[in-house]
Amino acid sequence: MLKDKEVRIFSKLLEANQIKEAAALLKNGDVVAIPTETVYGLAADATNDQALRKIFAAKNRPLDHPLIVHIESFSKVDDWADFVPKSAKKLAEHFWPGPLTMIFQKRKTVSDLITAGLNTVALRVPNHPVALEVIRELGRGVAAPSANAHKKTSPTKPEHVLKTLEGKIAAILDGGACRVGIESTIVDITKEVPVILRPGAITASMIEKALNMKVYQPFNYDRKVSGNMASHYQPEKPLLILSKKEVALSIKKEKNIAVIHHSIIAGSQGVEMYQMPNTKTKYAQKLYETLHHIDGTNVEKILVETPPNSDDWADIRDRLKKASSKS
Repeated sequence: MLKDKEVRIFSKLLEANQIKEAAALLKNGDVVAIPTETVYGLAADATNDQALRKIFAAKNRPLDHPLIVHIESFSKVDDWADFVPKSAKKLAEHFWPGPLTMIFQKRKTVSDLITAGLNTVALRVPNHPVALEVIRELGRGVAAPSANAHKKTSPTKPEHVLKTLEGKIAAILDGGACRVGIESTIVDITKEVPVILRPGAITASMIEKALNMKVYQPFNYDRKVSGNMASHYQPEKPLLILSKKEVALSIKKEKNIAVIHHSIIAGSQGVEMYQMPNTKTKYAQKLYETLHHIDGTNVEKILVETPPNSDDWADIRDRLKKASSKS
């Protein structure tokens, strides 16, 4: 692992030689932050255990927390999965490349560092040209959890990566701001009835429509998959989720706070107001960026208006719940 060394930042106007240089670093066993459509990922050669260990070391991530392998196309699933159900092909036709991760029974050759000793492996085809070019240039899949310290707010811009990983990684490929802004949906297709293990931009209803069958969406997401811990995605400031009425009352009583809201709420002196879009897609694009921005201010805590309770907002509710957890 690199310590106290300058992190190479490849420019936003990425050229073929920069992709090759990043792939060369990965081939050498280094870790590189790459853009995806969801968040920036900390990539390592998924076939190199020494490189995989650098992910856990850089992030201070526990070894019992599985990684997602990013591949270039559905044709590469067989390299990692022992069995590929018909449902996988249907979902791939609808949502790959894109923000959907599928859980398969793993091949015996898949490293336990990727699976945390489980008999399953998580696979995704990212929908970002830079990520795909890096994977193709490398010639094999990359493990790529979010490029930030464990349990902290995920990065959607290169500068967010530097906040917690500067001096710990080899390079960052600057692909600009992430288009989706929230981690991928994770669905377990090893069961007869698919199970949503982590909500994301691909909703349960979208998966049900693609498969023409019901999927199970639990009330709490606690299965051992990437991102599923009671506390996660947390900013440096304490974060509380309140109803619109509770937020309005707090604004009248408190100072030196930040308020993230999607409804119309009147502000007050000493309160920083962050009006969010009222559409889920645009809210997701701005959420982590807003949390990172607030962390750079002098406010003492963050109040967030409770998001809508509809199916398509499940990912926002999940991330905010974990960001507010004290555990």
